[in-house]
Amino acid sequence: MGEIAIQGSIDAVRLDVGSSLEANRKSELGQFMTPAAIATFMTSLFSAPTKTIHLLDAGAGVGSLTSAFLDRFQGSTASVEAWEIDPLLKMVLADTLASYARAGLASSIHNSDFIEDAVWNISMEGGQRFTHAILNPPYRKIKSDSKHRYLLRDVGIETVNLYTAFLALAILLMEEEGEIVAIVPRSFCNGTYYRPFREQLLQSCAIEHIHVFEARNKAFSDDDVLQENIIVKLKKAGAQGAVTVSESHDATFSDYHERALPFGQIIKDGDAERFIHIPVLANAGDGTHGLFSHSLKELGIEVCTGPVVDFRLREHCRAEPESGTVPLIYAHHFSDGKLVYPKTHKKPNAILLAEEARKWLMPKGFYVLTKRFSSKEERRRVVAYVIDPNELPAPFYGFENHLNVFHIAKHGMDKETALGLALFLNSTVVDSHFRVFSGHTQVNATDLRQMRYPSHEQLLELGRLSTVEVNDQAAIDQLIKEVETRWPSK
Repeated sequence: MGEIAIQGSIDAVRLDVGSSLEANRKSELGQFMTPAAIATFMTSLFSAPTKTIHLLDAGAGVGSLTSAFLDRFQGSTASVEAWEIDPLLKMVLADTLASYARAGLASSIHNSDFIEDAVWNISMEGGQRFTHAILNPPYRKIKSDSKHRYLLRDVGIETVNLYTAFLALAILLMEEEGEIVAIVPRSFCNGTYYRPFREQLLQSCAIEHIHVFEARNKAFSDDDVLQENIIVKLKKAGAQGAVTVSESHDATFSDYHERALPFGQIIKDGDAERFIHIPVLANAGDGTHGLFSHSLKELGIEVCTGPVVDFRLREHCRAEPESGTVPLIYAHHFSDGKLVYPKTHKKPNAILLAEEARKWLMPKGFYVLTKRFSSKEERRRVVAYVIDPNELPAPFYGFENHLNVFHIAKHGMDKETALGLALFLNSTVVDSHFRVFSGHTQVNATDLRQMRYPSHEQLLELGRLSTVEVNDQAAIDQLIKEVETRWPSK
């Protein structure tokens, strides 16, 4: 009962302080405070300590994580080093830790830059090390020419965001067999920019547990955070074994379930990118599915980010189609799965067919487009559309940068292949597969290239059957199932 009461009190403080912080201040800090239910769950992932605890909490906020940790391991000999740079949060954090001082807790709060302090500590012979770390690090990009980027490189860390910087520093500050539990964005799991961080993590630690939230906006719902987060437990210099993968719809953990998976299902053998897969869903299309058999290269199909960056070609853009222009297509030109062109909008509808712009255009033909960014309201991560030249008669098309474009050598493809590819991309099995494969809430061309696709014959069959609406999920999935039964996995 004591633990529940304390955590309830901390959560009330978190909500009160959070409401007093301006939204732009939260964004500036890149930090959102941890709800009590998540803090308690994170603490449950630690093993029972066998020696004196030296706990690290960087970006500690009001102390929700440290408080949950100390409540669980009350009676253990412990010391805490906490970093919090915001003066208001530091003041509340001091009150939180003071409530544990009577039980003999030794604690220090640093109102200083954690990256600077950690780099100095790592560089010093005999610098302080920790047995445990519990983290909800700030999320914010690090500029390539910033002081933080240079400091991190001094200790061998190459990364692009504060959250991976904090996690990488925590790894370096851990004793051998030290345990880290962190709630972080899922975006580090793939993508080229995060590969150096993934390599460092996998070389230094064993991944013991990964928890995902089915609803990507539910972990920090009080702060309306859309970023998809996961909870990960790492063990410094641990022996890598099976990984426990768990899932819940939201932060209540009311429908929690887990399973142990071989590490080979998390990191695929021979994957130079070291992508981290999280195969939670039962229908998650792991590549053995009969329709996940070919690479785009084998199919002769390519995918790229829409070539037109409108602000760079602003002088050639036109609000409405006129003589000498061709269509400029944005994601907003699609409504309920149908092309609506032209469309009244603050963005232009057309682009001049001028010499300076022509190299960014693609000739008339059938193309498959997907949005690079999905909204909170959309059921699927991947939403695909077909550009039909019969509906858009023009010699060239401009595809704006927030779209991905499937093409063949910068030209269109045949109608059946385009329709079949779009049907496949709009299926539930692809959505499930993509959520396992990709750590991003956005859909990048790189991620689409890494996926496997049906054979050309299968795409043609899907295309011939494709008479359903793009938002008729049941009909799409039924067609996929029918074709799958005729082309079982090998």
